[in-house]
Amino acid sequence: MQETAGQAIREGENVVLLSPTGSGKTLAFILPLIDAVEQGRGVQAVVVVPSRELALQIEAVFRDVVRQQQLPLRGMALYGGRPTMDEHRVLREVHPEVIFATPGRLLDHIGKENVDITPTRLLVIDEYDKCLELGFRDEMDSIAREFARCPQVALTSATTTDETALILEHRTWTTLDFIDSDALRNRLSISIVPSPEKDKLETLARLLSHIGTEQCIVFVAHRESAERIGNYLAKEKFAAVVYHGGMEQDRRERALYRYRAGAASVLVSTDLAARGLDIPTVRHIIHYHLPLDEATFTHRTGRTARWDDTGAAYLIVGPEEQVAEFVPEDVETLSVDEVRIHARQPEWTLFYIGRGKKDKLSRADILGFLCKKGGLTARQIGRIDLAAHASYVAIERTAVKALQQRIAGEKIKGMRTIIEPIRH
Repeated sequence: MQETAGQAIREGENVVLLSPTGSGKTLAFILPLIDAVEQGRGVQAVVVVPSRELALQIEAVFRDVVRQQQLPLRGMALYGGRPTMDEHRVLREVHPEVIFATPGRLLDHIGKENVDITPTRLLVIDEYDKCLELGFRDEMDSIAREFARCPQVALTSATTTDETALILEHRTWTTLDFIDSDALRNRLSISIVPSPEKDKLETLARLLSHIGTEQCIVFVAHRESAERIGNYLAKEKFAAVVYHGGMEQDRRERALYRYRAGAASVLVSTDLAARGLDIPTVRHIIHYHLPLDEATFTHRTGRTARWDDTGAAYLIVGPEEQVAEFVPEDVETLSVDEVRIHARQPEWTLFYIGRGKKDKLSRADILGFLCKKGGLTARQIGRIDLAAHASYVAIERTAVKALQQRIAGEKIKGMRTIIEPIRH
């Protein structure tokens, strides 16, 4: 898929790439994009995405490839939730050749002439079907007009849709379809979990107790439902975090840091997490609220069984609910009515450090501090994430108490700051 798509993009074709979630679509367009971009010639490629998390994720892939190839290219993510003026200031400092942006924020910068798209030769719209859904239609119509003179466009998705006329008109397209439902079914088990009550909370808790500490995502239909379920699971002592579009950016990012680090085993989310999030450790998908259509089912379930991994999906079905026709008929039924509710704690605890990249703090600095001052071994230290003014590090849960005693009052890289575990 990557070789075929890469060749088509390098040859200047307008491409519609259809490939399952987790199959590597990002590299399929990032590699030829990098080959086409030259240093210091303005914004030559724009990648449009439906969420800021996806913008940051693709930007990170771009940075990794550029670093590995030792290329002097610069990319920048543009997204809502932070002041446009701050982004404009960074744009003037960085002068990126590639931009990764959500639709509204991209149009904002174009309208204010913060970004000159005249040199742009390639427009990529990742998860284009999501970008065409309600709430993005006007923005995508405007983007189609703004980039009408762009020589080349590439669209990617894990599902097919008929709603492409907005972008597809006046162009000749090469469609590359790599969707093979049978191949995914061989790696994915699907189960119906009956709930005796209309309120499915207790059934969910029993199912999570059955699953154990392996990471899962619980999908719900509404933000309010995500908060309600998150609060319930917290009371039942499950290591769960909530994730939806109505949350403040800092809270959303912290939830993802904790989940990615393995310090939370449950992510309760709206369909915001159904697109683009690449977390290889996710083994279970729970449809608390049943998906309304096949595309939603595909994207939710696609958060597991990525690449050649295996995974499991569960649909919790209430007494008055019916399973949709797009769900395969030969699925199993799993009863958890007799399972005792028992929350198992994950292996890791996430620590917050009040210094980050802007303070010249590196992963090596954190690792050295925890080993020398904290007395930890490398095996007791997990994932380390650096933000602009904060850092997050996973610590083996059994080592937390001793670590706190050893580092009390200590400075990291000569800086005094807060170093404490994140409990919620």
